Amino acid sequence: MKGLDTNVLVRYLTQDHQKQARLAAKEIEGAAAKGEKLVIQPIVLCELVWVLESAYDFGKPQIVPVLDSIMRTAQFEIVDKDTVWQALNDYHKEKGDFSDYYIGRSNEKAGANVTLTFDKSLKDNKRFSLIGS
Repeated sequence: MKGLDTNVLVRYLTQDHQKQARLAAKEIEGAAAKGEKLVIQPIVLCELVWVLESAYDFGKPQIVPVLDSIMRTAQFEIVDKDTVWQALNDYHKEKGDFSDYYIGRSNEKAGANVTLTFDKSLKDNKRFSLIGS
């Protein structure tokens, strides 16, 4: 089994660098043809969202379906998949960043009753508590 780094996933999805996109496709599609799983860590998905937002000007309406598709691809082994699904649902419905929702859900899973933050976009989410406001 192999793991995927963010840059490989970005090149595969965006096809913006011809040589790297071709190499990424060869690895990803080659693994699929062999029935092999590729591991994707939650941090890779967090980075992917950040890259798509900051470098490609994607908005939430474009990113949510991309993440949903990745999550549903049988070939991808998503680490902590249930928590990632919950974070994706929060991200889809609310104002905050995907990474924040993953952090909040992970902290909740670890036993935290709230996650402290300065991020005002999370003020309406019960998993977060704004400090200093």
